[in-house]
Amino acid sequence: MKVELLAPAGNLEKAKIALLYGADAVYVGGLRFSLRVRASNFTLDMLNELVLFAHERNKLVYVTMNIVTHDSDLEGLDEYLLSLDKIGIDAIISTSFAIIERAKLLTNLEIHLSTQFSVSNSLLADYFYNEGVKRVVLARELSLSEIKEIKEHTKTELEVFIHGGMCVSYSGRCTLSNYMVGRDANRGGCAHSCRWLYDLFDGQEKISREHDFQMSSKDLEILEYIPDLIDLGVSSLKIEGRMKSIHYVATVVLAYRMLIDDYYNNCLKDLSYYRAEIKKAENRLTSIGFLAGEPTIAEQLYNYRSEKPTQEFIGIVKGYDSSKK
Repeated sequence: MKVELLAPAGNLEKAKIALLYGADAVYVGGLRFSLRVRASNFTLDMLNELVLFAHERNKLVYVTMNIVTHDSDLEGLDEYLLSLDKIGIDAIISTSFAIIERAKLLTNLEIHLSTQFSVSNSLLADYFYNEGVKRVVLARELSLSEIKEIKEHTKTELEVFIHGGMCVSYSGRCTLSNYMVGRDANRGGCAHSCRWLYDLFDGQEKISREHDFQMSSKDLEILEYIPDLIDLGVSSLKIEGRMKSIHYVATVVLAYRMLIDDYYNNCLKDLSYYRAEIKKAENRLTSIGFLAGEPTIAEQLYNYRSEKPTQEFIGIVKGYDSSKK
């Protein structure tokens, strides 16, 4: 079966654009239970519209329910799950046993385990398979050889992040925002404290150069590993970025769509071609993350340098006169 290209979408327009530009599926957040509360998250009516749009094109829609749940978060959970099932959502992405167990009990929803669970070995992947989880989103901190090892020893589908933001903590398990701004990052309130500008002091003495202390990771970009992941039998290749612009989503999705299709059609171009396409969208500096093994500090952190897009976004084409094209 051909690998799935999975794209993020922070609102309905972005979701439709992602699908039109080549994503096989999109993942979105609802009004509750999602880690991206600042995204323009989807009402049930919007989800229904998106499902109809996607299914007409033989595409899929997944809903993220990946917060760490407290008792106060669980009110209305059953009703919400039943509504998603009725709408025809193709899967939920969760890290909460509470949500997973209620979904199994009440619905026919397919369950994908979120990367927040940090699955990094085959025993854990197989455990969740036996618990009714169809797919595991692997921890980002795995090398290619480790992904291969997991694939060889588990029956569950595997999903791997291929592009986008990386967390300085293990697979998003971060509490910096809790301590620094009183917002719970694991319940949707991440303030991206790791990306702030910092000076380092020893007592009263400043020991760093201007904003030299850093915790901010480079973005992930693993174009060169896509053929390897396809050959391993990974089920889904995932792009991060529900908070990104419509220009970013369209550009990145299209670049990976072309690469994947070219590989299957045995006409793969030089990687510089696909990389040039991606650079048309705004980006931080990028790295291959942990795919080749443990990265060095210089490989992982970007020290507030950034790359400017090579193209300026001016608008969206809403239509054209076919007689004049």
